[in-house]
Amino acid sequence: MQPVEHIASRIFVVRGQRVMVDADLGLLYGVTTKQLNQQVKRNRTRFPADLAFRLRAAEKREVVTNCDHLRRLKYSPTMPLVFTEHGALMAASVLNSPRAVEVGLFVVRAFVRMREVVSSHKELAGRLDELERKVGTHDRTIGTILQAIRQLTQPSEPPRRRRIGFLQRNPSGARKIGVRGRLQYAP
Repeated sequence: MQPVEHIASRIFVVRGQRVMVDADLGLLYGVTTKQLNQQVKRNRTRFPADLAFRLRAAEKREVVTNCDHLRRLKYSPTMPLVFTEHGALMAASVLNSPRAVEVGLFVVRAFVRMREVVSSHKELAGRLDELERKVGTHDRTIGTILQAIRQLTQPSEPPRRRRIGFLQRNPSGARKIGVRGRLQYAP
């Protein structure tokens, strides 16, 4: 008997559903993939599209690429069947062997465990989002503080010094500054 963690490692997500490939399910149930697929074909009414479906070529490539234990499917001419949690349980009942029934319970437990893990990840993701929002407001506050510090540390422009001398107005209204005997127009 294989532990639940080992079975859970054979579950992956396709089309938004957690599924197992027919080859893995047949191995767990102690039957060949061919026997499993024959039983599914004979009892097609028990396996609607939400319980079992065939992978598309692109999905098959992705699954084979991500799962090393499925590399033998790479050159298979047929597209593999995948089973959802309820489809795996239905396959166990269709096979009608003691091992299939026994392992079917482990498979269901593995799917339940995966569901619990995903829900805990969602909770963790929610907490991370909340923390990110808090840090975002802190970042803005820290940025404002740093900007104020930079303004304080920058040397300010020296104040404009008034020229030494006297102001004299000419008849046209322009001011003249007298400095050491010279007259200049004031800005």
